[in-house]
Amino acid sequence: MRDYRERLAVPVAWWLLGVPVIILLGTYGIYANLRGPIVGIIYIVFTVGYIAGLLAWSAGVIEVGDGELRAARAVLPLSQVTDVRALDAQQAEAMRGPRADPAAHMLIRPFLKTAVYVAIRDPAGQVPYWLVGTRRPAELAGVIERCRPKDTARGMI
Repeated sequence: MRDYRERLAVPVAWWLLGVPVIILLGTYGIYANLRGPIVGIIYIVFTVGYIAGLLAWSAGVIEVGDGELRAARAVLPLSQVTDVRALDAQQAEAMRGPRADPAAHMLIRPFLKTAVYVAIRDPAGQVPYWLVGTRRPAELAGVIERCRPKDTARGMI
């Protein structure tokens, strides 16, 4: 059973921004005196590349259910969670930048300004926390907190 699901879809504005960018980049082929078929190929390559990039960014899904947090392809048993915090844009930026731990697992996107900090007890001691970008940090943090076993010790940021 799923308690939470969020698809990390790219905003519509990013899709629309691609149209003038692709037109501008393809137009350089015309100014370079390239023939019609080559200019068409340039437009096709830029269009396919842009669409593929946005679809790849949109492929991420966050799910909480069956005692697990799934962030894209990574899975975290909620029994390992020691602390959960919803982060606003400023806190999330600090955790992605100056306060980031290179060993942390992060599922972040440039269009997601808020995130959820999930401190974990990693038996191997390699991953100190997960940082998961989301549009609904309070809701995701609440679901994780509600679904995790209550006997885990609390950690600190």
